[in-house]
Amino acid sequence: MTHYRSTRLALTILAAAAGLGLSACSPDNSATPTSTTPALAPSTTPASPADIAKQKATTAYLGMWSDMAEAATTSDWRSPKLVQNATSDALSKISRGLYADHYNGLVTKGKPENAPTVESVEPADNPTTVNIVDCGDDSRWIKYRADNGQPANDGPGGRRHINAMAKKAVDGSWKITDFAIQDVGTC
Repeated sequence: MTHYRSTRLALTILAAAAGLGLSACSPDNSATPTSTTPALAPSTTPASPADIAKQKATTAYLGMWSDMAEAATTSDWRSPKLVQNATSDALSKISRGLYADHYNGLVTKGKPENAPTVESVEPADNPTTVNIVDCGDDSRWIKYRADNGQPANDGPGGRRHINAMAKKAVDGSWKITDFAIQDVGTC
């Protein structure tokens, strides 16, 4: 019985495929064009070193926040993901903040919302530093008590002005080396 069903299914699929193939032909057996829109050729203009640096630095910036949000769900200040996109003072600030939350019995739920823009790229011909500005929103990234799940009273969330610096590492990767977050309402 199973062999009969699989054979019948295969024949049904073949018949449908043959029908689709025939419907693409006109009555006189000449092929009917399926599209009259010419294919667009991909752009061959290479990206400038500054454009590449902007893209990689912005990716590192957004990655830093994503890694931090993931680690904050358990306040894991030792998460190996934290070093993927942050180093130096930025990594230290993140680790210290997560350790303080761990010590105080806090975890964070949700994610910050970021919309970074590049303020400057230095030097333009062979970039090693990218300065990023953001108006981050942490109103949906909320701290809770780990022991009872109740919201922690850590102040209001909202939109904050953020400055960040990304540097090109020796291996060619980009990492955030420092950032500063202003008070709620600064952007």
